Amino acid sequence: MKPPKGMEPEYWFTECYRRHKGHPLLTLVALYKGNYHRFLLAVIFFFIKHACVWVLPIVTANIINDIMTGNPDSVRNLIFYTLLMVVLIALNVPMNYLYTNYKSLATRYAETGLRKALIRKLQELSISYHVGTQSGRLQSKIMRDVEAVEGLSTQMFLSILNISLNIGVALAVTVSKSLVVFLFFLITTPVAAITMVSFRNIMKKRNSEFRKEMEETSARVMEMVELIPVTRAHALEEEEVQKMSGQLFAVAEKGYKLDLIQALFGSVGWAIFQIFQVICLAFTGYLAFKGNILAGDITLYQSYFATIVNQVSAIITLVPTIAKGIESVNSIGEVLLSEEVEHNEDKKAIEKVNGAFSFRDVCFKYCDGERNILEGLNLEVKQGETIALVGESGAGKTTILNMVIGFYLADSGQVLLDGQDLSEIDLRTYRKYLAVVPQTSILFSGTIRDNIIYGCDNVSEEQLNEVIKAANLKDLIDSLPKGLDTMVGEHGGKLSGGQRQRISIARALIRDPRIIVLDEATSALDSISEKLIQEAVDNLTRGRTTFIVAHRLSTIRNADKIAVIAGGKCVEYGTYEELMALEGEFYQLKKIQS
Repeated sequence: MKPPKGMEPEYWFTECYRRHKGHPLLTLVALYKGNYHRFLLAVIFFFIKHACVWVLPIVTANIINDIMTGNPDSVRNLIFYTLLMVVLIALNVPMNYLYTNYKSLATRYAETGLRKALIRKLQELSISYHVGTQSGRLQSKIMRDVEAVEGLSTQMFLSILNISLNIGVALAVTVSKSLVVFLFFLITTPVAAITMVSFRNIMKKRNSEFRKEMEETSARVMEMVELIPVTRAHALEEEEVQKMSGQLFAVAEKGYKLDLIQALFGSVGWAIFQIFQVICLAFTGYLAFKGNILAGDITLYQSYFATIVNQVSAIITLVPTIAKGIESVNSIGEVLLSEEVEHNEDKKAIEKVNGAFSFRDVCFKYCDGERNILEGLNLEVKQGETIALVGESGAGKTTILNMVIGFYLADSGQVLLDGQDLSEIDLRTYRKYLAVVPQTSILFSGTIRDNIIYGCDNVSEEQLNEVIKAANLKDLIDSLPKGLDTMVGEHGGKLSGGQRQRISIARALIRDPRIIVLDEATSALDSISEKLIQEAVDNLTRGRTTFIVAHRLSTIRNADKIAVIAGGKCVEYGTYEELMALEGEFYQLKKIQS
């Protein structure tokens, strides 16, 4: 693969989609730029390996004609033809290996590149895109649709090549022997075209419906698997089975309709061409009877006509696969051409962060929302301060955290970091100084060590041990037979909620951030786990600008400032003692929890 100089291969795939938007076949051809020489070599080896198939009808006809005409060289010719066919058949094995080698190199490389392009694009897409798109649909695009595109590539470049060469050789030999028979053969071409065109639109519609239903099913299955502990705990297995059964039957119905139209498509084409093959036999038999051709040539013409019929029928058979592949090309394009990306290019890169924030008349609403989540928010946060955000659910606390991270930008107003507007900063350079501890700990399958040092290179054992101690993980790790090298299981399923949360805090500490974002770090934990995590949080936030969202107001007593958020605004702001003395909204919230 040789993309334009300076452009990574996965960016080139995205560029292919952008250049040929609305033309899936042109997109497909462009995806293989840099691999055309491999396809050329595949064509050459393919031609050689198929030579025995094309030569056999000629050999058969010549042997029959020699016998029918009493040719004195019949025995010598028979020996020559036999040796020729043996050599051609023997060549099939090495030629097939070379053909497959070059074909596979091109198609598999493109398949991998396309998946990599999708993965990179998913990393670039905005958080709002991911919130609004089911992960199961994206997984289906990466796995099923790319596989279908690879299948389309094979059919387009190789099966159609096979068909074209077979038809081309058959017609070339025929026209060299009899123009009349050649013209008869050409009658089948428009019939094939008419058959395919008549089914094209309905095939496209059925494939699109089936693909979308499969994406929906993939998303539902992922949700079902993640909910199994909840389902089992509440004895809802049968209800979940019934719910999934409805979805599976919907897929079956779409697949059934697709199967029917494909079967009708194939059978109509087959019947038409079989009738023409019978007519060909009668036509060439009549020409031999009249003396216009030799008797042995009936076998040659019948073999080549069968080849043409079979190859045109193969084209008809390929149409469903091609339609499915084209639909998958379009499906992948939905992701690669999405404009919901975080734009950081040409923005200012920052090399130092102090951690002072200023929210100035910030308004924000989600793209599909009807009202503003934040409505004229004003908030000043000094460097190194710990700010706790409290308020009722839906008040806008998590949205504020997402704006601190840079997931969302203000619709109006400004969010300033050290006096610089976040919308004008390359957020990738800013986030190197940021650490996030979410409400639900996100761990990946791997060891405790892998999860703690994720994204950090060259971490010494001394640094790691200091972080483990600060995150109150030492007793846990010492109690495990494999210590830091203990596997946590999928999503950290082998650990308790408090243990997972402390690993998340350790992951934040190892980055030595200047800004900390904590979203309900101690929610739904027992008192012992909460105490351990609270100590870890105190170690984490010391000397760093920290934003905390907490429903348990007792956990934020030591915060430098508390911001009470209501209706998308900061309605109260001050220390714990100041707000309690004010006897306003914070006082009422605290009174409810007492």
